[in-house]
Amino acid sequence: MKRIALTLVIAATAVFDGCCGNARFVNMFMGTSGDHGQVTPAASVPFGYVSVCPDSSPWQHAGYDYAVPHTTGVSVTRISGTGCSGVGGDLRIKPCAASDSLFIVKGTEKAVPGYYETMFSNGVKGRFTATRDMAVEEYRFAGDALLYIDFMSSIDPTGKECAYEIMDSNRIVGFVKSPTVCARGRYKLYFNLTTSEPFAVAAKDSTSAVLNFNASKVEVRISLSAIDQANAEKITEKYSGKSFATLRKEASGLWAEKLDRISVKGSTKEQKILFYTSLMRIYHSPMNVTSDEGFYFGTDGKVHKAEGFTYYSSWSLWDTFRAKIPMLTVLEPEAMGDMCESLVHLYHNGKRNWATPYEACPTVRTEHANVLLLDAYRKGIKGFDMSYGYEGMKLEEERDYPMSKPDQKLESCYDMWALGEIAAILGNEDDAAYYTEKADTLFESVWKKEFMEITPSFTVMRRNGLYQGSRYQYRWMCPQYYDRLVEWVGKEQLVSELNDFFDKKQFNQGNEPDIQTPFIFNRLGAYDRTSEIVRSYLTDDNMVHVYGGNAEYPEPYVGRAFRNELEGYAPEMDEDVGTMSAWYMFAQMGFYPLTVGRDEYELFSPIFDRIVIKPAGIQKKVVIRTEGRRSYEDRISSIELDGEPLGDCQISNKLFLEGGTLVFKY
Repeated sequence: MKRIALTLVIAATAVFDGCCGNARFVNMFMGTSGDHGQVTPAASVPFGYVSVCPDSSPWQHAGYDYAVPHTTGVSVTRISGTGCSGVGGDLRIKPCAASDSLFIVKGTEKAVPGYYETMFSNGVKGRFTATRDMAVEEYRFAGDALLYIDFMSSIDPTGKECAYEIMDSNRIVGFVKSPTVCARGRYKLYFNLTTSEPFAVAAKDSTSAVLNFNASKVEVRISLSAIDQANAEKITEKYSGKSFATLRKEASGLWAEKLDRISVKGSTKEQKILFYTSLMRIYHSPMNVTSDEGFYFGTDGKVHKAEGFTYYSSWSLWDTFRAKIPMLTVLEPEAMGDMCESLVHLYHNGKRNWATPYEACPTVRTEHANVLLLDAYRKGIKGFDMSYGYEGMKLEEERDYPMSKPDQKLESCYDMWALGEIAAILGNEDDAAYYTEKADTLFESVWKKEFMEITPSFTVMRRNGLYQGSRYQYRWMCPQYYDRLVEWVGKEQLVSELNDFFDKKQFNQGNEPDIQTPFIFNRLGAYDRTSEIVRSYLTDDNMVHVYGGNAEYPEPYVGRAFRNELEGYAPEMDEDVGTMSAWYMFAQMGFYPLTVGRDEYELFSPIFDRIVIKPAGIQKKVVIRTEGRRSYEDRISSIELDGEPLGDCQISNKLFLEGGTLVFKY
């Protein structure tokens, strides 16, 4: 009954106020309840670093939890779908006294991309929208107009700082310094807070203030900048002539431009909702932190000029390199060039596997950045110079590749292989030979010793000495070496072992180390098996899941891992900053980047009957359609690209750069 009630509530909140285009299929509340995705319904814009919504008490990782109506107020930063104890929660405003308990009135919440509203238990109505760099908060009061502002409200209490100064009765300035995810680094944001009505200071201390207003409606604007205080003030001035309604409309338009980039037909309404909700979530990061004047705050603690490109920050590459960033390569080839140039500058300015003490916004970690650079280069992405960051890549290999455990060796092996490939591209033949041989030798030694012979211990996830995966799951970690696995094990035996992997429910859809495994069958020539497995994980309501995000479930979870519900993801499953959303989209559309770092996608039966993709800046569209299919169980008989039969079940990124028609025939 609880699940039914939650479903009814979420159905009522999925769409409202004349939402049109593909935005009408976005369910902002999917996965926002409990430990089922760690996502939020916050108001934001694509690639923006402002994200506005209430924080729950107790909170989930991104601050908000639908299942917890008790709120500490509305904050302006967060990363959706990440782990540890979360990140963000800065500059929190509570529309009541600090000591008062405040609750979200469930049933009054409404959200669409770029906008969130709710009624609070004290009768205050809140409406929120955002720009890339400014939060816009409107409060309508039923009684006393009171705002409690916590200037040091970061979710993670480790080492946070703040300072503020009340400039006049409408403006407060200052900065916040907060820990990044897992407190591995820090970000500092200058802020300029203005109010539409004058306030009187009822109380204040070094970290908070209580403001009184003689008004029934107050709009608060909070501009953020990693550059300096003057830049935060410029941001406020930039939007000064625009009303709340105008800014909300602009946010909606930015989302419509992204969401209408893909159109789909066929399948169920729920599949469309899951698809467009996933599409929305891949645009939450990386974050565009470049000022309008073209400056950005670097990881060396200095302000730099971004010459000819836009600088992005907020990375979670251990997760997102596997699916989310490759999806942006498909949809955003121009922006991807800027993202790659940002990673190149990250290597040049000072990169660590996790965050540095000098971040421009909330962020997570940056392993596998060179794999993404290699992937983008080979897929024809322009606008970045790998040579500028090459010495930083070499330094990372010498200093930061973890090698103490078998899983770490495989993860590092992927980066080392990519470094060898990049060295060859740059013409550094000696380096190419050195890193390639080192990667090859490492992979062979660790795989044959630790992963070749399957034992009962392979099914253990918790306390097995590995990070977020079992040995069975990590066994398939490096797809660039699958030809060697065939050589060492034999193709038929490898197919048999992969079948056992799925038949025994060893696949973990709740975490990233093995999310590529359904598509390995294609590489081994068992094409129908890829389609069968992907279809089952997308559609089978009785699918058995043995593993959660970090351990075995006490009892297996039965059901789909993605559902249009408040508890929209499998238990303990982090959405991981768009990674799982991108995986789901690839799975629905019938192509997947099995080997990130190579220009190839594995093809399998799509969920939709017709898909039209219009990548940004590309003149011609991509059409993917089925022909002659009567049910999902039908087998593919052939695949044609622009009327010509494909020799195998692979395509290159050329299709998405030049346009074309891909037809699955049954």
